[in-house]
Amino acid sequence: MSNSPYGTYEPQETLDALETHEPPPGPQPYGDTYRPGYESMETQPAWQVPEALLPRQSAPAAGRAEARRAARRRKRPERPETLRRLLPQALVVAFLAGGTTAFVAADKAVQLSVEGRPRTLHTFADDVGELLADEGVDVGPHDVVAPAPGTALASGDEVSVRYGRPVRLTIDGKRRQVWTTAGTVDGALDQLGVRGEGAYVSTSRSRRIARDGLAFDVRTERSVTIMADGRERTIRTNAATVRGAVDEAGVSMHGEDTTSVPQDSFPRDGQTITVMRIKGSKEVREEIIEYSVERTKDPTLFRGTEVVERAGRQGARRVTYALRTVNGVKQKPRRMSAQVVRAPRSQVVKVGTKPLPPSVAGADGLNWSGLARCESGGRPAATDSTGTYGGLYQFDVQTWHSLGGGGRPQDASASEQTYRAKKLYVQRGASPWPHCGGRLHR
Repeated sequence: MSNSPYGTYEPQETLDALETHEPPPGPQPYGDTYRPGYESMETQPAWQVPEALLPRQSAPAAGRAEARRAARRRKRPERPETLRRLLPQALVVAFLAGGTTAFVAADKAVQLSVEGRPRTLHTFADDVGELLADEGVDVGPHDVVAPAPGTALASGDEVSVRYGRPVRLTIDGKRRQVWTTAGTVDGALDQLGVRGEGAYVSTSRSRRIARDGLAFDVRTERSVTIMADGRERTIRTNAATVRGAVDEAGVSMHGEDTTSVPQDSFPRDGQTITVMRIKGSKEVREEIIEYSVERTKDPTLFRGTEVVERAGRQGARRVTYALRTVNGVKQKPRRMSAQVVRAPRSQVVKVGTKPLPPSVAGADGLNWSGLARCESGGRPAATDSTGTYGGLYQFDVQTWHSLGGGGRPQDASASEQTYRAKKLYVQRGASPWPHCGGRLHR
C-alpha cells in the first residue's frame, strides 16, 4: 500500500486481477472487446474506469479486508467467462488463417511473352483475357494470342502475344496487302510461304517490321527460255522485265530488234521468249490517182447517148513504204507517208434525155444489123486502128456531128448510132460503106 495525494492506493488487487486475466473488481472501462455483436451492449457501460485502477480515499481496515475477500470469491466463478471471451478470438484467428490459405491458392505464377520478350509475374486473373487486361496489353483482330484469350489460367502457364503488322507486298508484279506477326522481312516471307531462295527482295531481309507495317517488292526465281539466232537458252532469273531476262541470257539486241512479247512485261515462269532480228529499209513508189466522172443531163441528146464533154486525167502521188525482214523473212510493206505530185482531173459526161424518133422514112426495113456486123463486128464502142472511125457503122467524127450527134460516135448508144446511120443512108445511100453497104439489102 502506498500513499497518494488522493488517499491510500493498493495496487496488489489490481496485479492479482491482471495475473488471472480478469478485470479488476468493479465496472470495466471499455467492455468486452471480444464479445460477439449479437450480445446486448446494455450490460457494458461505456467508458467506465474500474475502481481498482483509480486512487481512492482511505477506508477502515475492515473495509479493505472485505474487499480482498470479495475479489478472491470472484476468481473461481469468473473462469468460464474468460473462456467465453477467448472463443471469438480463436475463431477470428482461424478465419484469418483460412483466408490466407485461399489468398495463396488464388495467386498464380505465369510467364507472359510479348513480342518475344518474356517475363514471369504473379496474377489473380482467371483467364488469359483477364491477364492481358490487367497487364495493359491490348490486342487486335490481326494479333495472335496463345493460348486464346478465354483460356483458363493455372500456375506455370505460358502466354505469348505477337502483334500483327500490315505488309504492302508486290510479288512478281502483283500488289497485295497482307498481315504478318513476324518481326523481320525474312520471317514474313517464311510465314507467307514465299520462296526466298534465289529471290530478289527490295530491302534487307533482316530489316525489322514496325507495328505500322512495311512495303517492299519480291521477285521469285523463275525458269525462262530465250530463243535467239537459232539457239535456245534456258535460264533461272528473278529479272523484273523481259528485256532484263534477255540480257541475263547473254543475248544482245541492236537497232530494230525486238521480242515476241513486250520487252517491259514481266517474265513468267516457264515462258518462252523469241528474239526477232529485224532489218529495215525504205522504198518510194509512185502510184496513180484515178479521176472521178461527173455526169450531167443534156436534153439535146437522145436518150441513151452519153457525150464526154471533158476527158478525165489521172493524178499521181509519191508513197513511202517501210520494208522489213524479220529473222530473214520479208514482211508486208508498211505505208509510212504519201505526197500528191499531180492532182487528178475529173471527166465531165453529158447524158442525153431526148426521146429517140420512132423511125426514119426510106431507111426502115433495111438489114442494119448485117451492116453493123460487117463494119464493126456488132460492137458499139469499136474503133479502127487509126482511131478515126468508131461505133457500129464506123462513123468519122465530122460526119457524126453533121448528122446531129455529139461527142464521139462510139460513145453513143447503139440505137442512136443506128438512127444516125439511117439518116446518112437517106442522104447518101450506101456509099458511106463501100465494102459492106451491100449487106443492107440482104
